[in-house]
Amino acid sequence: MIGKPSFLNFAPMTESWESRKMRWMFKLFAAYVGTGASITYIAGDYKVLRVKIPLNWRTRNYVGTIYGGSIYSAIDPMYMLMLMRILGKEFVVWDKAANIKFKKPGTDTLYANFIITEEELASIKQQVADKGEVNYNFNLDIVDKNGSVHTSVEKLIYVATKEYYKEKLKKRQTK
Repeated sequence: MIGKPSFLNFAPMTESWESRKMRWMFKLFAAYVGTGASITYIAGDYKVLRVKIPLNWRTRNYVGTIYGGSIYSAIDPMYMLMLMRILGKEFVVWDKAANIKFKKPGTDTLYANFIITEEELASIKQQVADKGEVNYNFNLDIVDKNGSVHTSVEKLIYVATKEYYKEKLKKRQTK
């Protein structure tokens, strides 16, 4: 197979001016530039985001494959940033934990396709409405151009209303 994996060929929504600007800002953000990866697409509604991690001089490790730190740092902030944009300023969103499983070495360009579904958003919003906060798990596979999984990542993201979070911090400080 030559070219992009088939899952990268669809465009559920065009980029908006804001999402395009965010993608370009990552090209200037030194911490992200250092990963060697690039964001190739952000949907205008921020529910889809794509990352490309090439095997190059920035990402190559001692044995000639993509360095695991480059893989993880390339995908680390994405779910948090997507949720911050989708949910808006009335919510607090934090990365809490990650579990990464390297299944096979990256010997060519790898791709990550982040999708936040309407069902996931509804679940997050409902749990936050019920409890004030939620720890939500996202699962992501990082694949090559043939769709073969090289790395699987589980990200735990914390979401709360700003009001609930402020009260939680006050209680913490009084202890």
